[in-house]
Amino acid sequence: MLPLVTYLIAGAAVVVFLVLVLILANFFGVWLRAKIAGSPVPFSKLIGMRLRRVPVALIVDNRITSVQAGIPLQTDALEAHYLSGGNVTNVVLALIAAHKAGIVLDFDRACAIDLAIKGTSKTVLEAVRTSINPKVIDCPNPQQSGGRTTIDAVARDGIGVKVRARVTVRSNLDRFVGGATEETIIARVGEGIVTSIGSAVSYKDVLENPDRISKVVLQKGLDSGTAFEILSVDIADVDIGDNVGAKLQAEQAEADKVVAQAKAEMRRAAAVASEQEMKARTQEMRAKVVESEAQVPMAMAEAFRSGNLGIMDYLKMKNLQSDTSMRESIAGPEKSQPGA
Repeated sequence: MLPLVTYLIAGAAVVVFLVLVLILANFFGVWLRAKIAGSPVPFSKLIGMRLRRVPVALIVDNRITSVQAGIPLQTDALEAHYLSGGNVTNVVLALIAAHKAGIVLDFDRACAIDLAIKGTSKTVLEAVRTSINPKVIDCPNPQQSGGRTTIDAVARDGIGVKVRARVTVRSNLDRFVGGATEETIIARVGEGIVTSIGSAVSYKDVLENPDRISKVVLQKGLDSGTAFEILSVDIADVDIGDNVGAKLQAEQAEADKVVAQAKAEMRRAAAVASEQEMKARTQEMRAKVVESEAQVPMAMAEAFRSGNLGIMDYLKMKNLQSDTSMRESIAGPEKSQPGA
């Protein structure tokens, strides 16, 4: 009967054999593929990637791709970028595209660009392709401007001008991380177009020389601080808009008319108030006259009582009043008929 130690050694050998078989079954195909492609990866690195829950086939295949393209990337760098949340495949393809086009782009910068645009619709591969083949941006972009297809501005003569431009840009990989996006380019170009049209003496100058807008926009250096380099600004279409100056003058005239009417109404109201005030003062003066006339009979009665006025004096006064009334009645028609 064999001793217990022999059984233990045999059992351990079986376990080791099974582990080796399991490792070969899981990693032999990937290891062999890398070996044949000239980019070997040790079994220890393959096992370590599996323990760190990194997709082994993804890392090895991208290393094979990079080595075949003449960019020998190490699995540790690819694995680190994957664990950082980056897209390893896009980074490798972007490096290959930049290498073939003669653009200087190292692995760290490609990873930084990939992580910077993570969560957007853009990729580092698209950034490199745009650097190789410039793209055209519509200004304005209907999808970002609420459906507007033209930039409207007003020349100094008051005539509106509608402009649609196309901006040719190329990615600037050195400023791609932290640089402004396409929206900033569109906004700056739109501002430059409005400034150029607004400084034109007449809308005819804009129609005759639309390239003037492009020159003014390009001279402003609108691509500074952005992730792109503006190659050209081309005016695709120029249309005549409304006569904004005439509309503003008409609105100003209408506003002046309303103000004048308000001031006239104020003067009329003041005149009416003054008239009413004069009528009130007239009534007041008439009341004083009536009050004064009421004092006459009282004074005559007092004169009778004091003996200062006799009955004959009173009769003479009445005769004088009657004579005066008769003369006034006779002279009245002559006053009403000046031609008589």
